[in-house]
Amino acid sequence: MHQLRFDGRTAIVTGAGGDPSLGRAHALLLGERGANVVVNDIGVLPAALGYDGQASAEAVAEEIRAAGGRAVSDTHSVADEDGTAAMVDAALSAFGSIDIVVNNAGICPVVAFDEMTSRDFRTTIEINLFGTVNVCRAVWPHMKAARYGRIVNVSSGSMSGYAWQTAYAAAKGAVFSFTRSLAVEGAPYGIKANTLVPGALTRMVHAVQAEDSTFIAAARGTLTPEIVSPTVALLAHESVPVSGEAFEAMGGKTNRFYLARTEGFADRAPTPELLAEHWEELLAGAADGISLNTEADPREWSIKPYRPWE
Repeated sequence: MHQLRFDGRTAIVTGAGGDPSLGRAHALLLGERGANVVVNDIGVLPAALGYDGQASAEAVAEEIRAAGGRAVSDTHSVADEDGTAAMVDAALSAFGSIDIVVNNAGICPVVAFDEMTSRDFRTTIEINLFGTVNVCRAVWPHMKAARYGRIVNVSSGSMSGYAWQTAYAAAKGAVFSFTRSLAVEGAPYGIKANTLVPGALTRMVHAVQAEDSTFIAAARGTLTPEIVSPTVALLAHESVPVSGEAFEAMGGKTNRFYLARTEGFADRAPTPELLAEHWEELLAGAADGISLNTEADPREWSIKPYRPWE
């Protein structure tokens, strides 16, 4: 098979300044394969035990340039709409187009639910969800005009339910659903959006490990960010055959992650008692994946744009 390349394409990778980090690994691989890369990172490290890495968008951009690629750095926060607009302007000014976005930036507070503050929740959702939304909104008109775009939004296995990660799980579950809807709206314009559910040893993981944790040593050789990046490259490539899908990538294994429904139980006059009698039928049976109809046009559904606050 011929090598998948990105010559002439421009990619923004957010949260890509850490070392080690998933974003850095994605940016380096895209740059190695010919993409022009905007490396974004605010350059702030989390408090972390035993972590001696760095967080520098310019350092990663320089790595790409030193290897013969083209890259510029950006330090705006994805949580700021003006910042994401400036990020896109930097891409257009440096390279003339914006074809690929990898929304990797995020934070993960690990706190028991009853100890989470309102600020904890809002900040987590502001960065993980609205940061993703802000970047997509900033690139969307350019991708629509070009009738081409590839968006890879990063979610997390936490959306399946993790203790001490209620805010993070909520935000990442929203990213998954947001991406599926984005895929439907982008289909008429050649824009494909997919979700990555990664697992790797990164500065975020370092930050939540206790001093006596054995995980870091065990994961150092098996959960490297670099073995997640090929999945990102495929999802970001012009030849990617799907949109609205999600893929887990961790430790060298890649698999589809999807919504599903069981065959269930049907009755036109259900009662709580009747449903209780057929409880096993509600839970069991073939689990069919819930697919997207990317050919759908809302104008054919007899609906109109509606904002309930207007």
